[in-house]
Amino acid sequence: MDGLTHSLVGLTSAKAGLERWSPYATVVCILSANAPDIDVISGFFGGRWTLLHYHRGITHSIIGTLTLGFLIPSIFYAVDRAIAQRRKRPPQIRYRGLLIASLIAAATHPLMDWTNNYGVRPLLPWSGKWFYGDLVFIIDPYIWLVLGGAAFLLTSNRRLKIIGWAVLGIASTLLILLAPTQRGLTSTVTFVVRAIWIFGLLAFILARSFNLQRRLRKSIAFAALAFVVFYWGALALLHHAAHENALRGANQLAAENGEHLVRVVAMPTTANPLRWQSVAETDRAIYRFFVGVAAQSPTSPERYEKPSGLSEQLVFAASLDPRAQVLLGFARFPLARVENESCIGQTLVQFADLRYTEPGGSRGNFSLNVPVECPAR
Repeated sequence: MDGLTHSLVGLTSAKAGLERWSPYATVVCILSANAPDIDVISGFFGGRWTLLHYHRGITHSIIGTLTLGFLIPSIFYAVDRAIAQRRKRPPQIRYRGLLIASLIAAATHPLMDWTNNYGVRPLLPWSGKWFYGDLVFIIDPYIWLVLGGAAFLLTSNRRLKIIGWAVLGIASTLLILLAPTQRGLTSTVTFVVRAIWIFGLLAFILARSFNLQRRLRKSIAFAALAFVVFYWGALALLHHAAHENALRGANQLAAENGEHLVRVVAMPTTANPLRWQSVAETDRAIYRFFVGVAAQSPTSPERYEKPSGLSEQLVFAASLDPRAQVLLGFARFPLARVENESCIGQTLVQFADLRYTEPGGSRGNFSLNVPVECPAR
């Protein structure tokens, strides 16, 4: 998930009661909920392929999450003790409470990340296997709205905080309203999402004007977190229905082309729980199409032939490129295409992860073009 979602989860968890376990617990919860993403600094030292290799790696594993969850409160505690000794006063932090709050907040990060189709590797360093929840798109406006609204109600007790929430609300609203329509989103769904967002914001603003937070207090935070859990449950049911339709459609496509189905997945799309993107692999091709939760045929299936013969040889040569090794190690549905098999001199091998783009696409780290020498004729 994105950094805003992780921050809202940490803040809402603190307001649900973790903040009472020790001074500075709210700050620690927010930091711990974001801490596993510290791996993004790898991109500053080695570029985008280094980032792709290490992101959602060891810091998102069970060992890494526990380490970060322990390290952050320990630093706070050490600093607090040093200040207390210098000022000759008792330490303010209750270490055990702060540690437990930090571990809980840190654990939410890989859990939230598991729910989308990017995946996590929780068993590092022993196993690099990826696990995918395939429930929530990497950015979900409904989670933003509910967690953000709850956090707004519970923390907007000063003018400066109100200004901060207003800036965040305006920025996120502009993003929702002005962002280009994503692949798989119809204009009707886009309108519904934007309407829900606007009415939701107005509802939270109205709730604050009636001082609802003073009566309900931390129950608001509990309700927001419960919404996320029930939302996941509803998405799991919808995902099951979509996967069944994807499997049915993939078998149909494979039969029509005389192929054997290897695997099929259904993955979430932006803000539309009724429409899922499916990728299906057979022995000779990979298909990409959309399915709904009601029984129906695949929508506009795209077929990508796997390389064979000379193309397969060129792809193998290109796959030895260190960047290709990183991409292929990450890709869930790797595909390669040779730009010109009947070449003289050099040709281009295009790699992509079909979850996000196709060969020759321009989706950042998810596609790569590698020049290779053509075989002598």
